[in-house]
Amino acid sequence: MKFLKFLFVGIFFGIVLVKSEAISWFRIYEMFRFQSFHMYGIIGTAIATGVLFLQLSKKLNWQTQDGKSILVPKKDKGIVRYLVGGSIFGLGWGLIGACPGPIYIMVGAGYMSFIIVLIAAILGTFLYGLLRDKLPH
Repeated sequence: MKFLKFLFVGIFFGIVLVKSEAISWFRIYEMFRFQSFHMYGIIGTAIATGVLFLQLSKKLNWQTQDGKSILVPKKDKGIVRYLVGGSIFGLGWGLIGACPGPIYIMVGAGYMSFIIVLIAAILGTFLYGLLRDKLPH
């Protein structure tokens, strides 16, 4: 029962993404062609909200459900890994028309062809987990 609130937050998040057209293939297409500010506004709002809540969590010393402090680990420096990873992520996003989170929303909204995308994403994550130690980081 203690995780029920996360289910409700996820459902609310899905409704917001559907209503804001963030899962629309056309909106994603417009974004990658720099024809509309719509998706950049949504992404910018998400970044601003994340920064705000991260700063609030530090200032107010918020804790996890386990009573531990919220810590954000420092990232390793390097540009190539982020360019390569971001390019692969962006290509997948552009080709599929959805980033990983909205894939679940697309299935829930009735786009059954996204079940194939969901299975492929899960298999890709599993494959990365198997090959992680052999890949350059």
